Amino acid sequence: MRIIDLHCYPNTQPWIDCQGPYVKALAEYWDRHWTAKDEDAVVRDFAEAGVDAVLVALDLETTVATPPCSNDYVAGMWKRHPDRIVQAWGAVDPFKGEAAIAEARHAVEDLGMMGFHFHPIMGHFAVNDRQLYPLWEAIAALAVPVMIDVGTTGMGAGMPGGMGAKIRHAHPAAIDGLAADFPSLTIVAAHPGWPWVDEMTAVALHKGNVFWELSGWAPKHFPAQLKVDIRARLQDKVMFGSDYPSLPYDRIFREWDELGYKPEVMEKIFHGNAERVLGL
Repeated sequence: MRIIDLHCYPNTQPWIDCQGPYVKALAEYWDRHWTAKDEDAVVRDFAEAGVDAVLVALDLETTVATPPCSNDYVAGMWKRHPDRIVQAWGAVDPFKGEAAIAEARHAVEDLGMMGFHFHPIMGHFAVNDRQLYPLWEAIAALAVPVMIDVGTTGMGAGMPGGMGAKIRHAHPAAIDGLAADFPSLTIVAAHPGWPWVDEMTAVALHKGNVFWELSGWAPKHFPAQLKVDIRARLQDKVMFGSDYPSLPYDRIFREWDELGYKPEVMEKIFHGNAERVLGL
């Protein structure tokens, strides 16, 4: 069965560097230190897992003053390994205004990236903030999708003040508002959205332009109602993502298998929905 992984970070030094102090804070909180790999080793991880990877760029320059893990860098990694990396999400810092809009156009029109990923907690914004609407208008005009993190995160967790991050920025209500105001914009919520899982379920079911990938959590820890909804009313909405390198692939696939879903449901989750919705 084909497996499309919608949420893979480059796991190389530029990606680690762009996160600045978040990396040290996360290591202290999880007692796990991140070690960069070279590009070929990352691609081997994807090959050994048998996934068609979609890379994710990251730009946190406004909040942590680090150089982005840029669109040009991530697109270059994709194009050097097209047999295993099938596309890439671009990133723009919403607070950069016209420069962000210009970068969005460059990412799509010049680099061919499939759309954009946004991390509201690390970036210190909510996607339904009206000051960001010129950027959403530009992205909607480009006719590409966006992937937006929902729910709490380990980034800044356990630190005084959460390192300035506010988890409320990643509430499903922000995605609900954005989806209502930009009905032509395809939105993929990323991660299970805890502690607002039921609210994210409601948004995904109510908004025809909202979908959901469940990366970043071990499947056995999905809430009970979500496990039921995945095989039933959410089966045409849910897509697979790993949040690589957060969790080992062997554990992720073992626990998805242990959920006991029918093969036709797993076909949708692992590749069918992403192919239909995102053209992959």
